[in-house]
Amino acid sequence: MNEPTQHGSDTPLYPIREVSRLTGVNSVTLRAWERRYGLIRPRRTPKGHRLYAREDVERVEQILQWLNRGVPVSQVRELIDHPGMAEPEVPPPDPGDWPAQRTRLISAVEALDTARLETLYTQSLALYPVSTCVTELWAPALRELEERWNERLGDELQRRTLESFLRTRIGMRLYHGNANAERPPLLAMPLPDDPGTLWLLLVALLAGDRGLHVWLLDAAPPLGELPLAVARLGASGVLLVGSHAGRNDLMRRQLPRLVEQLDVPLGLCGPAARIRQAELDGSGVATLGDDLGEAISRLQALLQTT
Repeated sequence: MNEPTQHGSDTPLYPIREVSRLTGVNSVTLRAWERRYGLIRPRRTPKGHRLYAREDVERVEQILQWLNRGVPVSQVRELIDHPGMAEPEVPPPDPGDWPAQRTRLISAVEALDTARLETLYTQSLALYPVSTCVTELWAPALRELEERWNERLGDELQRRTLESFLRTRIGMRLYHGNANAERPPLLAMPLPDDPGTLWLLLVALLAGDRGLHVWLLDAAPPLGELPLAVARLGASGVLLVGSHAGRNDLMRRQLPRLVEQLDVPLGLCGPAARIRQAELDGSGVATLGDDLGEAISRLQALLQTT
């Protein structure tokens, strides 16, 4: 962990990596907030490295509060710098912001326009926290796309194109994040026979952003091999992601049996966790829900207690 630097009148100053750890906002986003919107103004070392005072960290937390309430990033500086204008009510979100981005994202997927996908992916993650991007853009767009797919010629091609795109980009983020990880890996994979690779990728993106060391498998191996995988990799837990209800024998017999064979927690998230929660209560399988951000928070709490 980076320790704060003492500067001037004994004021602690934090490097960007430590600010990212304290606030959950990645370094790319912090730099974008500074350059594009002037939201934060860190000091610089003689070599040009950014140093943040405690008030800068508090300002980042204020920015997050406004973003989480639906305010576009372009409006946040005015609200923070003139707090009287922000009371007593929060100004309504820009109607052309997230809905418009979701429309553009869906259109890009349907057109197989990877250049537009790249722009939307890069810009959203540069300006907003990962959790906001997933909650406001990627997850809602994916739900809408899944409602349309399997009805028209070319739907499966759209799905595979989006999977390939996200696997490459998210895989690179996980690679760089895992390189600095000090924790044992979390094995993340879809349920057997589940086509939910896209949900798995979004879950992995969130988990990696929260500092978890994610070992991502595109498909689940035979369940009988998972205890071996956990032992060989020194894994801290296993996370299954299900986009559908899953087979009855899998939920009622195989997963509870797998829990008995594992020495680490076994979690399930996605629609399958919501649909099968009552059946899995008392089985030892941790049902984490289908809100992806909350699922990762529950998973972190579970890993910390074991």
